Formats: sequence, structure tokens, C-alpha cells
Amino acid sequence: MTDKPSKPNLWAQAGRLSQIAFVLPAATVVGWLIGAGLDRWLHTSWLQLLGLIVGIVAGFVDLIRTALANSK
Repeated sequence: MTDKPSKPNLWAQAGRLSQIAFVLPAATVVGWLIGAGLDRWLHTSWLQLLGLIVGIVAGFVDLIRTALANSK
């Protein structure tokens, strides 16, 4: 008896791929907000930019991880 690999559910796969559309902007906004909050708290002006960059990088890392996981 041979076991056939089951096809992934179309809706489950669409849900995982639509995650990409939400995670990248959400990570960017969260990084920016954290940076802006730290700027206000510490009376600086550069942490907002750093938070924005860290959020963008985190979003792209998750995008690449999701794309690689779905390509297997």
C-alpha cells in the first residue's frame, strides 16, 4: 500500500499567503510606533527611524520565512 501525499487545503494555503499582506505593514507600523514612543520617552529624535528600519527588516524576514515554508 502506498501513501499518497495529501494536497494542501486551498483555503489553508490562501490564508497562509494572505498573512504576508498583513505582516509586512504591521511590522513596519509597530516598529515605527515603538521608535516614536522611545523618542518621546528618552527625548531623542533618531529612535523613530531606527524603529522603522527594524520593523521593515522584521517584516521582510517573516515574508521570506513564509515564502520558503510554502515552497516546500
